[in-house]
Amino acid sequence: MRHLRSVWLFIGLILAYTTLLSAQNEFKYSYMPKKVYENQLFAVTIIAPGESGKSNPQFTFDTSSEIQPLFKKPLTVQNGPDSFYTFYFKASNVDIRIPRLFISSEYGEASLDSNTIFIKTIKQRDDFCQVLAADMKIKNSQVSNYDEKSHIVTLSIEAFEANLEDMQLNDVQEAGVENLKRNNAKVEAEFYVVLPLEEKVLKFTYFNTIKKQYVFLEVPVVVADASVTTQSDLNPKEDSFEKLKKYTFIFLVGFFLFMFLLKRDFFYLVFGVVSIITLLTFYIPHKKICVKQGASLYILPTQTSTVSTKIDQTLDTMLLGERKGFQKVEYKEGIIGWVKNEDLCDN
Repeated sequence: MRHLRSVWLFIGLILAYTTLLSAQNEFKYSYMPKKVYENQLFAVTIIAPGESGKSNPQFTFDTSSEIQPLFKKPLTVQNGPDSFYTFYFKASNVDIRIPRLFISSEYGEASLDSNTIFIKTIKQRDDFCQVLAADMKIKNSQVSNYDEKSHIVTLSIEAFEANLEDMQLNDVQEAGVENLKRNNAKVEAEFYVVLPLEEKVLKFTYFNTIKKQYVFLEVPVVVADASVTTQSDLNPKEDSFEKLKKYTFIFLVGFFLFMFLLKRDFFYLVFGVVSIITLLTFYIPHKKICVKQGASLYILPTQTSTVSTKIDQTLDTMLLGERKGFQKVEYKEGIIGWVKNEDLCDN
């Protein structure tokens, strides 16, 4: 009888442990929005309480559904004993149904029911750029001459949970999004727009999905020295930082030579010579290259970039910069762009 009790006690402990283990590793949605805006990028998060990220679960949304996450692999975050797995979806203009989710882990197979998320609209504005984001900022900008009547403004944008691919502006001659890169919630892209010369400021709004309101963004449209102004490395000839470095080394050369004459210490002479050599590198003339007649001049150094113009005749010009597969050149006064390596003259 005593042995029978021990067996039942052992079985009970196993069942209790199994139940506890199952409860600790029960997958469920920790965040599923009820409503989202049209074209909004949104997150759906699954929690595995007590899972500790050791089981390496595999997630598969019902493949018969057209609705699928932007990335098959979720963003994984560990918080104490709990694991959170986040997928990102993009809404359209109709209610979206998140398909059934199948989960496979070392604890067994599980599934989560499908869910319907309703679409709501926002009141449109004339200055709305069609981007909805949890946050959006302009990292840097450049302005250059496009033609005799227009400037081209290129913005390097960083945003989170944003549909940057849909960005557009009303009443502009030309605009587009290029070089878009997405990493889960974070997205970066280059946005260019062609504006009349008389436009001095570019203003627009995006809709902040956290604040649930429009947020203004603006950049000045000014071409410095009738050429190019930039805060990035896309099209610079010489920015203010370059000038600052030159002035700094000019000062260092003077300082070290003065200290050498004053102290007669060889230490100062060595540093003075090093500063002179470094300063001279800033004045080395640009390499010259030859561009074939008919070559396309691209706005950005990407394969999908828009062509701003064509080189009407063989062009001998200075090399202003290099990117993989592209060379940066000045075609005409203030008109700077990128040509492919294949469009360079044969030596």
